[in-house]
Amino acid sequence: MVTKVKENERTHETCTKALIPVRDALDILSGKWKLPIILALQFGNKRFSELAKQVHGITDKMLSKELRELEMNELVKRTVYDTVPVVVEYSMTPYGETLEKVIEELQIWGAQHRKRIIRKGK
Repeated sequence: MVTKVKENERTHETCTKALIPVRDALDILSGKWKLPIILALQFGNKRFSELAKQVHGITDKMLSKELRELEMNELVKRTVYDTVPVVVEYSMTPYGETLEKVIEELQIWGAQHRKRIIRKGK
């Protein structure tokens, strides 16, 4: 379990210890498309074409690449159904669902930031 650093414990060592897991998380979630894909899948399982429609602006090639990376990091599951034609569905794994609170906090912060910036612009 990671604990928050107290104000009087802000040393180079505690900074380094805090930065490593943050960098790891950002390496997995960074880029323009991963979080929008995860967010779309949080609202239920999706076929490739459904994801392509919901994640506006992403190309099929990029969606395929990002889904492979999310699958490799065990955040997304790809299920192939033995039907004619073959149906492929993507869903969040239980591990991927642990990102829900992180994404919720990002939404809250993003909404507050947007209000702040828009207010300054007026």
